[in-house]
Amino acid sequence: MSIFREIIRGSHEQVVLCHDAETGLKAVIVLHDTRLGPALGGCRMKRYASEEAALQDAMRLAQGMTYKNAAYRLPYGGGKAVIWQDEEFPTSGERDEAARTRLFQALGTRIEQLGGRYVAGLDLGTTIRDMDAIRTRTKHVTDTTGTIMATEEFTAEMTAYGVYLAMRAAAKRELNLPTLYDLKVLVQGLGKVGRRLCRYLYEDGARLLVSDLNPKAEAEAIRLFGARRVRPDLAAGTACDIFAPCAAGGVLNDRTIPRLKCRMVIGAANNQLLLERHGELLEERGIRYAPDFIVNAGGIIITAGELQGLGREELVRSVEAVGPMLLEVLDLAEARNIPASEAALRLAEARLGGG
Repeated sequence: MSIFREIIRGSHEQVVLCHDAETGLKAVIVLHDTRLGPALGGCRMKRYASEEAALQDAMRLAQGMTYKNAAYRLPYGGGKAVIWQDEEFPTSGERDEAARTRLFQALGTRIEQLGGRYVAGLDLGTTIRDMDAIRTRTKHVTDTTGTIMATEEFTAEMTAYGVYLAMRAAAKRELNLPTLYDLKVLVQGLGKVGRRLCRYLYEDGARLLVSDLNPKAEAEAIRLFGARRVRPDLAAGTACDIFAPCAAGGVLNDRTIPRLKCRMVIGAANNQLLLERHGELLEERGIRYAPDFIVNAGGIIITAGELQGLGREELVRSVEAVGPMLLEVLDLAEARNIPASEAALRLAEARLGGG
């Protein structure tokens, strides 16, 4: 890949490649846009097939954070940090934990060198203890011990809550239904957010279908919520009212969209559309798409809120903005006769420019 071509095409401000010989740190920090404030976004750690894959993931995620923050008028830009985890990286034991701590301290040093232009937080593959390690080297980090976000995985809880509220708002607008009662909802991915979303849906009377690569996670959803299991390879083609992608990105593509048998797609996963044109393809098929960076914003809303000094009750109330925001996007899409995915981008870009 041409790094500069990707940077220019995505309008990214800065891409920092980080290496630390002592700890073996290999990471990339991406600042997409800081016009509204410091770049705020999580730090993830995972194995990638290549350096290019790690960089592309970081760049797409940072861009999504920009639009998410702008849409909700949060005083932050978009950024992301990605640690490329080697297969041989230690994962358990006292000695391994010490090595992991040093790794994240090294990342903290690199974040400090950015002078406050990037603020890190929890993401896929990272823990509160990792954020604590970063904190020993820089103050520009959230989700550390003692914060509200670090309590009972509050960030994941509020992300799930926001997605649930988006579903309620869409059901009212599209189906004239006051609740999700008796609607068939397929949750694809039962991680921290997906399994919490299942609880909200169950309590609202939805008929749950679940699909995950982890049989234990599926079994738990079946036991707790009376869910029905769907094989992962059949999830996209299973009939339902709402399809909720809550795992990997790029799940809406040329292969899966023609198979969809749902009325709406509303989920927590980032970057659900593999390409922008897939938003148009969903529209052509008569499937209402709720743009991911609009509906999965609960986590970043409360992160920004706590950084601004809000208490727990105020943070929960702030997430209730997700439903009205989705309706604003859907109304804009209808008024302009454009896909909802494009409407969300236009709204975010307008707010980036002060509109």
